[in-house]
Amino acid sequence: MRWHLAFTSVVMIIATQVALHAEGALAVESRWEAAIQAFEQQDAEQMPRKNGIVFVGSSSIRKWDLKKSFPDLNAINRGFGGSEMSDSVEFAERIVLKYEPRVVVVYAGDNDIAHDKTPQRVRDDFQRFVELIRAKLPKTKILYIAVKPSIKRWALIDQVRETNRLITEVAAKDDRLEFVDIDKPMLGADGMPRKELFVADGLHLSDEGYAIWTSLVKPYLTSD
Repeated sequence: MRWHLAFTSVVMIIATQVALHAEGALAVESRWEAAIQAFEQQDAEQMPRKNGIVFVGSSSIRKWDLKKSFPDLNAINRGFGGSEMSDSVEFAERIVLKYEPRVVVVYAGDNDIAHDKTPQRVRDDFQRFVELIRAKLPKTKILYIAVKPSIKRWALIDQVRETNRLITEVAAKDDRLEFVDIDKPMLGADGMPRKELFVADGLHLSDEGYAIWTSLVKPYLTSD
């Protein structure tokens, strides 16, 4: 009898742990669900035209005023702050592929490195993203904006630059894949990030920062 009660207790503990693990996994999976559903609500109200340009990635994309930077282009902003490259992979169908864009602009990897992911992991996740796009939209051009050198995350600059180096190698093998280097243009004569390119937190871009990004990205968007 005692053995039976002890066994029952063990089973209940294991069941509880499994349930908590499942609940935690669901929470992780649903982390961005509200943001993605907000995009889908916008689409329900007015679906963007196909053959446009989709910007996707973390807060540097989300905060980018695309209408101001690219007023003559059909640009769609699908950035969600705090996201990582793997998140763009997870939601590619819902925030990229369904628009059938001619160009996809990606900025992701910044948060990944800050959360201790390796440059190799960021590269691998980016390659998965590219594979998803290529499978359905083989002619679509993909632009990867280099992980930026920021004041706040300067201690991570070696990992940032290794990530950029690895993705440069990937881009070199695909004529529909472009790497947009924003590292050097964001540095001053002292080799450090230019303060005027950032807002007070030393991480997100100021209007001057976005002006530089716009000047570097725009040529890829207006050419075939």
